Order: sequence, then C-alpha cells, then structure tokens
Amino acid sequence: MAGILSLIGNLFWIIFGGFWTTIEWLFAGIIMCLTIIGIPFGIAAFKIAAFTIWPFGRKIEREPTGAGKLLLNILWIFFAGWYIAIGHLLAAFIWAITIVGIPFAIQHFKMIGLAFAPFGTKIVQA
Repeated sequence: MAGILSLIGNLFWIIFGGFWTTIEWLFAGIIMCLTIIGIPFGIAAFKIAAFTIWPFGRKIEREPTGAGKLLLNILWIFFAGWYIAIGHLLAAFIWAITIVGIPFAIQHFKMIGLAFAPFGTKIVQA
C-alpha cells in the first residue's frame, strides 16, 4: 500500500512542480560540469536531481562530514545553493497554501536543506 501511495505522490509531484525543480538541479549540474573543478559539484547536483524528480518513498540521511565536505558545501552555497534554495522555498510556500499541498511543501522544505549542503548526504529508500 505504501508503494502505491508513493507512486501516486510522485506522479502528482512531477506534474505539479517537481519537474521544474528537477530542471533547476540539472541546470546547476550541467553548468558546474563545464569546468574540471566543478565536476564534483555537478555530480552532487545530478544525484539530488534524481531525488528531486522522485522524492516520495525515499529519504535523506546525513553522513559524518569532514573539513573537505564542509568546504565544498560552503562553495556550493555561493555558486548554486542559494538560488536553488529560493526556488524550493517559493514552491513550498505555494504548496503550503492548500491542505492537499502540505506533503509537497514538506518535501520542498527538505530539499532546501539539500540546496545548502548536498555534500555529506545519502539518498536511501524510506
């Protein structure tokens, strides 16, 4: 039953805004991969784009981070994280207006955290 609900939630998610936020992550990944130095950032963005297109039924787990991941997250915030976070924040506020949209708003709020710290996260099945 939970699998069917996740499927339905994900289909609604894609139709009503998840597609556009995924495009946002993919765009960031493509831009970052244009340089050799940006490739780790691009790979992280593609990983999160895969989560963004199909979020229900999966969850985010934080891994222990060291100085390297902290530095990458700080650089990420300046180069891409802030505008992706704004996109998710706006989408979350729009979805939170209706009762039916609250689960979608919650997903967007979770993704704001990813927009600020994609390094040191792992996407797993819920």
